[in-house]
Amino acid sequence: METFQKLKNFYWPFKKYFFLSVFFVMIVAGITVVYPIILQKTIDDVVIPGNYQLVPFLATGFILIMILKGISNFLQQYLGDLFGVKSVYTLRDQLYKKLQRLSFTYYDNARTGDLMSRLTMDVEGFRFFLAAGFRELIRVSLLIVISLGVMFYYSIPLALVTMAAMPFLAIVVYRFDKKVHPAFRNIRKSLGRLNTRIQENVSGMNTVKSLSKENFEIERFTSNNVNYKDINIYTSNIWSRYFPLMEFIGNVSMVSLLIYGGYLVINDSIQLGELVAFFSLVTYILGPLMHLGFIVNQFSQAKASGERLLEILEAKEDIVEEDDPIVPERINGHITFNNVSLTYTEDDDSALKNISFDAPPGKVVGLIGPTGAGKTSITQLITRFYEPEEGEVLVDGKPTSSYSLKWLRKHIGFVLQESFLFSTTIKENIAYGNPGASMDEVIAASKRAQAHDFIMEMPKGYDTLLGERGMGLSGGQKQRIAIARAILIDPSILVLDDATSAVDMETEFQIQKALKEVMDGRTTFIIAHRISSLKHADEILVLEEGEIKERGTHEQLIKMNGSYHRIYDIQYQDRDIVMQSVE
Repeated sequence: METFQKLKNFYWPFKKYFFLSVFFVMIVAGITVVYPIILQKTIDDVVIPGNYQLVPFLATGFILIMILKGISNFLQQYLGDLFGVKSVYTLRDQLYKKLQRLSFTYYDNARTGDLMSRLTMDVEGFRFFLAAGFRELIRVSLLIVISLGVMFYYSIPLALVTMAAMPFLAIVVYRFDKKVHPAFRNIRKSLGRLNTRIQENVSGMNTVKSLSKENFEIERFTSNNVNYKDINIYTSNIWSRYFPLMEFIGNVSMVSLLIYGGYLVINDSIQLGELVAFFSLVTYILGPLMHLGFIVNQFSQAKASGERLLEILEAKEDIVEEDDPIVPERINGHITFNNVSLTYTEDDDSALKNISFDAPPGKVVGLIGPTGAGKTSITQLITRFYEPEEGEVLVDGKPTSSYSLKWLRKHIGFVLQESFLFSTTIKENIAYGNPGASMDEVIAASKRAQAHDFIMEMPKGYDTLLGERGMGLSGGQKQRIAIARAILIDPSILVLDDATSAVDMETEFQIQKALKEVMDGRTTFIIAHRISSLKHADEILVLEEGEIKERGTHEQLIKMNGSYHRIYDIQYQDRDIVMQSVE
């Protein structure tokens, strides 16, 4: 029950619905046990003596009881479902909020399909037990206790003989729980892996088809699917071994009741109606005891689901705000790195090593170097996506950790290398960071990003709905919309992470012209592999293996005849060869 105790804050506020539901469950359980008593009275006091004048009274009473039971059944079901739905609404809401707060470090190791499985199937599995499992457990317990009481009232010896096999049934149910819980946890994990495989395949379908890897993906999916099938078969095997045993023990009790109960009737120790009532009462005990297997099954699934949900809720939040964060009206954008080092995980090499530089407001800083050199890592420290392992990152002379996270990131315009667009209109995508922007402001930002013309050629212009992840647009069009989105928030700091890598040279030139105006007065970081994208920067940092190897303007770096000059030669040698051939 430790899992349920940890999740108590999500369902306990709605306990009134649970207790009201339990109240009506008690009524239903009590009425259910009345049936055998009515049957006993009918046989012993009406049929055998021939007092048929009592039949209308018994029938009327039975109908009234049925009506009361029907109303109680409705209320216990409705209130129980209300308890479950309201509880998981709060739980799902907190899970989603937690996912929004978790840092990039968490998502570096998380799988999208698995997270989706937790927020859907695991939440629903937990809800089902809250709505029905708890209530069913109480109903079963009440039926057993009340039925036992009535049985002992009729005949203590017969009750003892009938119940002799019950401890064995309880042991079987306990052992079943010990076996089935790990099995259901493995089912949940396997399903998460299966969902991840599907999600990755659908998201990367272009890559799969372009490389003709359909059969390879089918084999990988089949492997996950076989694993999921085998775990389910193993779980079914547990069920198939334990439930027949439970049924056998129950039948032993019934046979004992028939033999000894018949003997007592023959010897007039009990009446025939009481023996018949005993049979009904035993089914109210054996049935619930065997049904405990299903309840244990639900409990095990809910517990496994709860454990997976707790893994999210209890995940460490690496990036946290101070108790009283700074929230100035505006920042100037003065960025300083003082001996900053960064390692993503203990097993990785350092992504950044002893990085130091100063970028006053309005300065344009270019970052260039091979893949994995640490260019993106520098900008991710500015936005506090990660925390430095050593050193400090300052914004306007204060550590980034002293600012409100939401406020800090609101003043940083970030255009990622892979532009993500939502499945909504072009206008809403551009205004995502500034939903209160007017249409004129959206259009102005689009014109600066050289996106307005192609948007107006779309079927509904700015009201055109985009497919998932911007499906239907070219890479260059998606990046220009992302640039417009960054421009619209009017940031003090602008980060362009290979923002023009997916556009042709002519479009890049047009965007660079537009961005010169946008970058005016803003501290700008340009990450690029093409020298043409950053040669106008005030300072260029050349990174290799997480260290700054060279720094200076384009002209200064060319004269150094070092790493930057080699990159320049590689990118421009073809052009020089063409120019020489023309001459």
